[in-house]
Amino acid sequence: MKVCIYGAGAIGGYVGVQLKRAGVDVSLVARGPHLEAMKANGLKLIIDGEERVEHIACSDNPADLGPQDYVIVALKGHSVPGVVDAMQPLLGNDTAVVTAVNGVPYWYYYKHGDQLEGTTLESVDPGGKQWKGLRPERAIGCIVYPATEVVAPGVIQHVYGDKFPLGEPSGEITERVTKLSEAFAAGGLRAPVMPNIRDELWLKLWGNLCFNPISALTHATLDTIASDPGTRAVAKSMMLEAQEIAVQSGVNFRVGVERRIDGAGAVGAHKTSMLQDLERSRAMEIDPLVTVVQEMGRLAGIPTPTIDIVLALVRQRAQIAGCYS
Repeated sequence: MKVCIYGAGAIGGYVGVQLKRAGVDVSLVARGPHLEAMKANGLKLIIDGEERVEHIACSDNPADLGPQDYVIVALKGHSVPGVVDAMQPLLGNDTAVVTAVNGVPYWYYYKHGDQLEGTTLESVDPGGKQWKGLRPERAIGCIVYPATEVVAPGVIQHVYGDKFPLGEPSGEITERVTKLSEAFAAGGLRAPVMPNIRDELWLKLWGNLCFNPISALTHATLDTIASDPGTRAVAKSMMLEAQEIAVQSGVNFRVGVERRIDGAGAVGAHKTSMLQDLERSRAMEIDPLVTVVQEMGRLAGIPTPTIDIVLALVRQRAQIAGCYS
């Protein structure tokens, strides 16, 4: 099994080391000082104080690595359209593209089964670049739950979690998704195959949709957002709007909105990724987490008044900080 991880940062590098330790033929696409450090010293993963170092083939040129059985895309969602052309040397006729990205992926309306079947989402896939270049039939969904951090070039610190639910857009339990799940399991990663990966996608997106932009606007951590009556009410309103959109298209939420908010608050004084990006002057994941839900509401004919307000505010905040274009 040949697996290339496109974007060997915090999550991609974590998965790469674990798959390599399981005997998978892994390669990494990375860039800059992180790439140079991996070439020189291998990729170091720190878990519970234990250091694991693996020397993995890596390059900033996908053509060096050749066609793969699986390409795991571990970039931020807004970065993916810009690398579709560069990814082409990795893609054979039977290559699966595993979207380990936050938010709504390009393939969402593939094998969807309603009037929106085949619709592309401009906010995450401008001009259908991914739909045409990666092709939806290649896609396997992947929801990322662990937290990891690149603490130095070539060094990744695991913080918590090991779960990566997988699923075909069609809901089928195919040989390719089963083999990938088994490879993850051999590497100590929990990757159950889900019969409806969109349910899992929305469960995570439900929180990211509201907690990320609210935190970027207020600089509050999760515990504060969830416990303060004002921000909790804003989060709940955004989540209920999103839930109506998702349920209309057949998504099932296995927990209620209050429990989901309480679960986020229980994480404690954690800064969301969007707030961290703002503080570090990095591009913020506004479109894959928030704008796309507004777009899906428009497609479904469902109003999103609270999402609209928060989106307008966080987008302007990011533009002023030079973190959104």
